[in-house]
Amino acid sequence: MTENAIELKNLTKKFGDFTAVDKLSLDIKENEIFGFLGPNGAGKSTTIRMLCTLSTPTSGSAKVAGYDLIKDSAKVREKIGLVAEKMIMYDKLTAAENLRFFGKLYAIPKQKLEDKIDELLELVNMQEWKHTQISKFSTGMKQRINVIRALLPEPEIIFMDEPTLGLDPQTTFSIRDITRDINKSDVTVILTTHAMIEAEALSDRIAIIDHGKIAALDTPQNLKNLIAESDTSVFGAKITNLTPKLIGKINSLDVVAAVAQQDDHNLKISANGTDALNQIIDVIRLEGGNIASITNSNDSTLEDVFLAVTGKTIRDQANEKAAPTHHRHGQAPKARIR
Repeated sequence: MTENAIELKNLTKKFGDFTAVDKLSLDIKENEIFGFLGPNGAGKSTTIRMLCTLSTPTSGSAKVAGYDLIKDSAKVREKIGLVAEKMIMYDKLTAAENLRFFGKLYAIPKQKLEDKIDELLELVNMQEWKHTQISKFSTGMKQRINVIRALLPEPEIIFMDEPTLGLDPQTTFSIRDITRDINKSDVTVILTTHAMIEAEALSDRIAIIDHGKIAALDTPQNLKNLIAESDTSVFGAKITNLTPKLIGKINSLDVVAAVAQQDDHNLKISANGTDALNQIIDVIRLEGGNIASITNSNDSTLEDVFLAVTGKTIRDQANEKAAPTHHRHGQAPKARIR
């Protein structure tokens, strides 16, 4: 491999008049865990599909493991593994039979494959379930097999698309530990997730993609420092009679960049300007809200960065390939980290 595991230059993907990925240029280093974050419809999944040779770019170029994405697509496929959001397994087969089936597709020699199966099952603590049908597994157990299936060809780069989606906390922690172990074996990991805690805990660097472009790129800590150094303030508000209408009123303020509801009574509000707190308090009182407490926190989180960069509008998403014209981006965000 080259010094960079992946190199993108003006990579673009269009579906008719809709531009899903817009002249994306990016280098991902060897052996790093690289996090991809973005709202629904931002372009991250389309980018991953292109890098895995599942979708052809409209224009631009990319190198994956040193090979041209278009000219050497077969070589690219030899160097990568994909943990897709949708699990790829056969319920009537055992764990070993599933792994054996996919190993044969990779043309792995018989004895090497058997040794590899044992090694990978040990990696995810699934040895005792080797001869058990997948249909009897919990979702978390299936996901562990789904992860090691992608490791069968000994990839140099592995793409992990929402690997902990829908999993319980114990299994989530297990998948994160497995991801770290994979990376320690000199494998570059590309992680897409909506879990900010997961992205921060695992990633060496994070790219936040929005409207098909890179909106922010740096280490998790440096991204959080951007919020601290900007004019964005993060407020925690406890309101005893919190209602959707009141949240909407707060959200509609020009000074407010984003509002995240924590529970039945607590909000996290990102806002700009020296008068932001006064305006927030005024609108809460005007709408009959009972304020139990409001705090101004300087301890930014990755979620704060994400909301400040991408804005507060919910992005509804239709299937990219089937109905690209149904992607509707929300209003331009009010706050941007520069």
